[in-house]
Amino acid sequence: MFTSQTSSFQESIDVEEKEDFENEEYNQKIQQINCYYSIYFYQSTRSEAAGESVAWSQRRSDSTTSQEDFSLTLLDTSLPSEAEPELRSYISRRLSKGALLGGMGNIATVELSVPEQAVGCYCCLLEQEKSPEQPESDGNGWVVCFLGGSEKGLNLFRLELDKYVQGLQSSLSPELPNLESEVRPYLSRWYDESVMHIHRVVQLVQGNIGFLLHAALCHTHVEVIGADERTKNDVSRFIKAASLQGLVQEDTTTASLCKAISEDSHSDLVIDCANSPPTLSNTVSNHFCDEWIQAFINAAERFNPFLLRQILENFKLKAIQDMNNLKRFIRQAEMSHYALFRCCQFLQSCGNGDVLLQNARAEHSDLPEACGIIQVLEEFLSEQAQGVAH
Repeated sequence: MFTSQTSSFQESIDVEEKEDFENEEYNQKIQQINCYYSIYFYQSTRSEAAGESVAWSQRRSDSTTSQEDFSLTLLDTSLPSEAEPELRSYISRRLSKGALLGGMGNIATVELSVPEQAVGCYCCLLEQEKSPEQPESDGNGWVVCFLGGSEKGLNLFRLELDKYVQGLQSSLSPELPNLESEVRPYLSRWYDESVMHIHRVVQLVQGNIGFLLHAALCHTHVEVIGADERTKNDVSRFIKAASLQGLVQEDTTTASLCKAISEDSHSDLVIDCANSPPTLSNTVSNHFCDEWIQAFINAAERFNPFLLRQILENFKLKAIQDMNNLKRFIRQAEMSHYALFRCCQFLQSCGNGDVLLQNARAEHSDLPEACGIIQVLEEFLSEQAQGVAH
């Protein structure tokens, strides 16, 4: 009934998405990866536009697409000249169908005159803030597009892309006087900032990635010293991406499985980047987390950030499945000694018993019978660990 952890791990990563991302050509360095951006000013023609805006639009009529109730004006792009009008036509069709909602990113595959021919395209409409002093701005805004990789790949980073594009809004105006100094550099970094952070962390810690995975599952604080702000932010974002926080929710009276914080929490995991390679202290891991190390390293060596993210999602999915299995076994063990035996077997084979019991203890803190079973299971794991040590 119980398979080995190795086979469970293989089942977790041998999925259709893994094959898709391996077939994509992302094995080059980031400087060689083709990624693009475009930004347009969206103007609703249902309201009277100010004379200055009209004059400005007329000056740029060569790069403007007009529809019945809106116009779309190119502000800047890194696309080849033959590909940009194709993208603008695609965006216009999406807008005319109401498929772009303010502040919500939309990801699809587009076919353009670029070397890849078909690329993933993230589009987001940022609405101009409404002001009583400028009622003519109602309904206006900017359409920001990021292009590169595949639709499946970009979907894995939807939250990061949404956050990144929102960070641009305070810098936007219809004429973009800060285009050269601020907006263009920001747009140019979208791939590096929104997609590559997981890859950078795996490259940084290499075979020590298992310690970060364990810290994320256990809600252990990770401190980075001797590093720049970007590295610190990368590690923080990796821990957040690997955490199960918010993925498995219970009702308001019960702590969620992924929200357990043990009273006997471990010391902070410290990553000292003063040396190369970095040194880690207060490290804790388990067999489950260690099983995933090679998969992360292999994907990083192939320079495949999308496969890396898919592996991370599979890691979390397997952890959630194991948590749900343990939860079911605990319920059964309240009525059956055989189920308690199955619980022990499961914890022994999954390799993640310490994390699962920590979460189970927090979730069942107000259930005496379940707490008794968890205590027995903890004693079983402790005895097993001592047996291995001797």
